[in-house]
Amino acid sequence: MEKEQIREIIAKRVAMELKDGDVVNLGIGLPTAVPDYLPEGVQIFLQSENGLLGMGPTPAPGEEDPEFINAGGGFVTALEGASCFDSATSFGIIRGGHVNASVLGALQVDEKGDLANWIIPGKKMPGMGGAMDLCVGARKCIVCMEHTAKGNPKIFEKCRLPLTASHCVNKIITEMCVLEVTENGLVMTEINPEFTVEQVKAATAAPITVAENLKSMID
Repeated sequence: MEKEQIREIIAKRVAMELKDGDVVNLGIGLPTAVPDYLPEGVQIFLQSENGLLGMGPTPAPGEEDPEFINAGGGFVTALEGASCFDSATSFGIIRGGHVNASVLGALQVDEKGDLANWIIPGKKMPGMGGAMDLCVGARKCIVCMEHTAKGNPKIFEKCRLPLTASHCVNKIITEMCVLEVTENGLVMTEINPEFTVEQVKAATAAPITVAENLKSMID
């Protein structure tokens, strides 16, 4: 499966989780593609933890405004009615439970909902940033990622990398399936018809319970 096809499958399925009027924080990378696939009639308000609510798309080349950047330092735009504020207010919004959903990528995630997404072994990293607050403060934490990395599992019984936050992930969406994190472990509620249950289990380093009414994640 081509990278672009994987990206589209995941982003389109994540978009189905978002409701009209939701305040949403998107992590860097794959999560930023989610707004491209929102169902008709659904409008969300993107929040950037450096102090912007109502974030718009990336500006066209030559139209960048240095006053408007996202938390990763990339240029963005502000939609009509957007609000700008300081970091203290921004994290007050996050920690106060006013963000409906946080959509993040992951290096590893486990059956307890623990998330590791901020440090890559052998590489210098500036720190986990606001991800630890978003994981805990958002009402729903959705991980969207490729199911494996170069054929190696990314979903474990217990994360092997330093955690960003523990017991925070509610749902894992990959190109292979949709997994709910429950008190009894991971439950597969949807599957990509291109894969079998056995293939999903083989690519996952944690036990998976298959829902009785397993559905297709593809329209």
